[in-house]
Amino acid sequence: MNKVHVYIVFCLAILLWSCEDYFDTDNDPVIYGETYFKADLNTDKACYKPGETILFSLSEKPSGNVKVRYSHLGNVISEEALSSASWSWTAPSGDYKGYMVDIYETTDGKEKITQSIAVDVSSDWKKFPRYGFLSSYGKLSEKEIGNNIETLNRYHINGIQFYDWMHDHQRPLAGTAGNPSASWLDLIGRTNYLSTVKGYIDAAHNKGMKAMFYNLAFGVLNNAAADGVKEEWYIFKDQDHSGKDNHHLDSPFRSSIYLTNPGNAAWQSYLAGRHSDVYKVFDFDGYHIDQLGNRGTVYDYEGNVVKLDETYKSFISVMKQANADKRLVMNAVSQYGQQKSIAKSDVDFLYTEVWDESKTFDQLAQVILDNNMYSENTKATVLAAYMNYAKSGNTGYVNTSGVLLTNAVIFSFGGAHLELGEHYLSNEYFPNSNLQMKSDTKKSLMHYYDFLVAYQNILRDGGTFSAINVQSVDGKLSFENWPSSQGSVAVVSKRFTDKDVIHLINFSQANSMEWRDTNGTQQEPDRVADIQLKVTASKTVSKVWVASPDMNGGVACNLDFSQSGNEVVITLPSLKYWDMVVLEY
Repeated sequence: MNKVHVYIVFCLAILLWSCEDYFDTDNDPVIYGETYFKADLNTDKACYKPGETILFSLSEKPSGNVKVRYSHLGNVISEEALSSASWSWTAPSGDYKGYMVDIYETTDGKEKITQSIAVDVSSDWKKFPRYGFLSSYGKLSEKEIGNNIETLNRYHINGIQFYDWMHDHQRPLAGTAGNPSASWLDLIGRTNYLSTVKGYIDAAHNKGMKAMFYNLAFGVLNNAAADGVKEEWYIFKDQDHSGKDNHHLDSPFRSSIYLTNPGNAAWQSYLAGRHSDVYKVFDFDGYHIDQLGNRGTVYDYEGNVVKLDETYKSFISVMKQANADKRLVMNAVSQYGQQKSIAKSDVDFLYTEVWDESKTFDQLAQVILDNNMYSENTKATVLAAYMNYAKSGNTGYVNTSGVLLTNAVIFSFGGAHLELGEHYLSNEYFPNSNLQMKSDTKKSLMHYYDFLVAYQNILRDGGTFSAINVQSVDGKLSFENWPSSQGSVAVVSKRFTDKDVIHLINFSQANSMEWRDTNGTQQEPDRVADIQLKVTASKTVSKVWVASPDMNGGVACNLDFSQSGNEVVITLPSLKYWDMVVLEY
């Protein structure tokens, strides 16, 4: 819960594995480790509407016989010669589609892919949410604000949670709607600036991102009475209302946080009014609702037991009614309230803050599967899953291996990961910036987020999870259907009417099957080449292709295959953390 708050250098030799040209030419592309890839291809927005103009830019004009190619799920749409550092492409007319764009040149009959980037064509963020955050609103220049948003844009973050932007929880807007304060203190006493918050909102909107303000559903400070908060609105730890439930905070926090009853109609009306004032001053797109998980047995002022997980449905409904044009997202802390209230309410997607109830990779994936079930497959999932948590108490660097393995699991099961902001997020107190990303971590994550976008229509858009038989022919690796055990490659498969999508997640050298990698010690797997596999197919296969965020920047590549009955034999060019193999029928 916002409890109130990836430089492993891939020093790999260029791998010259042969792979049938996925682009239907006579050339064979060369598969490279990520050391070869450049990382300066950008788009002007995080997402686009159908038919919108997409602007691409490079840091310098390309030299040689360079081409740019646009594809969707392994099929080339078009390609053209590239002779400029900037150019445009018109987004196709289909809505909610992901595309891969790559830059390549052909030398001695071999294609060398040197750049890639994904494009999301979606008219609404809630279909494929990719959530980021902001957590510091000091006196920042327009350039500083722009640089932070530009970084999130490169990861295709299409919505931002503005964490701890506000003044007091019960009165988030400092000043009045007619005369807002130019600056104010946040909960821990930092000075926030109106110009910075507004600047961030404008910069986010210019990139097609949603801006969501953070606040608790039921939090007030010790000065709440002066703002009109009534004693009858609180929740208590006893039946005679002598002890308010609270989230205790010591100095330098300005106050502990005392909890009101989110199901109390008067409190709902009060807070909705305060938030309407926020919308009059700030062009936020909506409200990110936080909670504090299971508080045990609590009572209202009259001594009645309050079932908090059942109150959120009415709270969300009132917030939506009060500002019908604004979006809502609510944190389900350890899934508290998700099934009973949140999943079928008017939130754009499901958001779960994952704690120790879900320690293993298997349990992490189950959160996404549960959310799919709770919402009857109508809402996407974003996980607030804090990596290297114990390590975040001190300064240091994020462990790339842990992050990539965890993202491979989250993404392959159709979720997204809240982890990117002005810094990497490893702690529920979002301003905690102790752990930084080295350059290779940033680059690897860039490829992972490109992959998430480019293949979103098979990662996050339909299909049915079902077991498929994958066997090693050469004995290089052991394969197990999910859930995998330590020392094996996990097989996660999803069936569509015209294809099987097979995710191979490499736990063969993992030293732990706990996703958080809390001390930052998860081991980096070796890259394994030329892996012969036998896959049991459900139909006659017409095409096999592979894509991986660890290889060729996620650009897909066709594979030679042979089929006898329902057995298909392929040679996987490479496996590091995560490969996706697609059998088309």
